Amino acid sequence: MKKIIVSFAVLISGACMFASCNLISSAGLNSKGLPTPDASKQTSVDNDAMVDHSIWDDLLKEHVSASGMVDYKGFKEDRSKLDEYLKLLSSQEPSDEWGTNELLAYYINLYNAYTVDLILKNYPVKSIKDIDSPWTSEFVKVGDTEISLGGIENSVLRKMNEPRIHFAINCASISCPKLLNEAYTADKIEEQLEKVTMEFVNSNKNEISANSAKLSSIFDWYKKDFKENGTVIDYVNQYSKTKIKPGATISYKEYDWNLNEAK
Repeated sequence: MKKIIVSFAVLISGACMFASCNLISSAGLNSKGLPTPDASKQTSVDNDAMVDHSIWDDLLKEHVSASGMVDYKGFKEDRSKLDEYLKLLSSQEPSDEWGTNELLAYYINLYNAYTVDLILKNYPVKSIKDIDSPWTSEFVKVGDTEISLGGIENSVLRKMNEPRIHFAINCASISCPKLLNEAYTADKIEEQLEKVTMEFVNSNKNEISANSAKLSSIFDWYKKDFKENGTVIDYVNQYSKTKIKPGATISYKEYDWNLNEAK
């Protein structure tokens, strides 16, 4: 009987650890009816701006370094400007009339701006994981819709079949892809997504050699997104300066959830 109880406890413990490690990749399973066109099937470029992201662009240039570290104290001093931008985003409810590029830019900026908002509401904080339900709490407002950060990521952005979004959205942590110090816009989205993906793959968030690779856990949590046209290695090799050989040993790095705060 003791062996059965111990085994059950081990299973429960393992399940809890697995759930914890995968919370960010499973949180939010409802798109709330927001449009999610398939970016991989886009046939034309749409550059007509539906939303002016200039306020967010100014804030990012002022308070985010080139390396992606964030001056949250500076953001707090500019709280009124951030609130103005969040109000603007919430008032501009996306529709099926919006182009794919505009939607991608809107959702990425929405996610990143509300993540900064979440940190400021709980500041000072050592980690976003110290905040109660950061990815499942529905505090993001889009028109009359309330959605979580997890909902934006998993039920909106990921449904658009554009894996590069994983290197554009920022979860306010050291191991996350850096917060770009400019706003995403419809006319620059392709260039911006290529830039952040290239930078992330070749950064110290990954340790890559020809015969082995220790990759960011992002490639583990969201591996389905990166295997649409091959393997995870195939995807990484599109951007890595060092090409990983077939059959190479692949492992994943421990994630650093400490706040990405500029010191």
